[in-house]
Amino acid sequence: MSTAKKQKIFSVEKIAVTGILTAISWVLYMYVKFPLPFLFPSFLDIQFSDMPALLGGFAWGPWVGCAIVIFRGLLKMPFSGTACVGEIADIIIGIALVLPASLIYQKHKSKKGAIVSLLVGSASAVLASVIVNRFMLIPLYVKLLFNGSWAPLISMVEGIYPDVTRETFYRYYILLATVPFNLLRCFICSIVTYFVYKPLSKALHWEFKPRNEGNATTNNTTTAVKKKDKSKPIVIGNGNIKVKVTVKNAKRVEIDANSPKSIVLKITY
Repeated sequence: MSTAKKQKIFSVEKIAVTGILTAISWVLYMYVKFPLPFLFPSFLDIQFSDMPALLGGFAWGPWVGCAIVIFRGLLKMPFSGTACVGEIADIIIGIALVLPASLIYQKHKSKKGAIVSLLVGSASAVLASVIVNRFMLIPLYVKLLFNGSWAPLISMVEGIYPDVTRETFYRYYILLATVPFNLLRCFICSIVTYFVYKPLSKALHWEFKPRNEGNATTNNTTTAVKKKDKSKPIVIGNGNIKVKVTVKNAKRVEIDANSPKSIVLKITY
């Protein structure tokens, strides 16, 4: 991989936006959530922590979005009450939402593209939630948290599903809780993302611009620049102004680029 490519992937802007959105996502993940006990089991919380990851993925590409999901989960793990099982599941489901949505939007940056990408991402997340709950989350909960007993888990859902048994648990829980719960959660995140992305787009795409650019490095004092080849062009700039000058047979060139509106060039022959 070329140096230019590495710089593009690990730019200051991407790192900064990833950090900020990860922090927002973590706060939403930890504190901004609520159950809907009249619809779903009380341990399922509606939360919006995937929204910053979607915004990051739309703005800077799928890898930024996925990084936000992963870092958010890693930061939550020290506070886990599920032996990190829930956090791992949330990472998988979050990536299933953000990755396809961001990939599609990067190729179709339009309102229609945004709608299609969010629909595909939501469908992918719901499918991933079914697979994760059926083959990872519930089996590990039973084994690690309840010592192999299904009774505590069944007691947590029988208030909503009074006829549930060990044999029918997956049928009730997957069809009546997992699928509609994740559909609702993804719908809320998608709607909010769709309406706030454009107003926030400029802030999400900010660029880091050094105060001084070019071959002549300047600071708060006048910088003297000596050239072996006096006829070689000199590019000078102060962030707002950038010019190229060719100086022949000069003994000394002094550049003052401290002012944001002007550049002073003093040539001694």
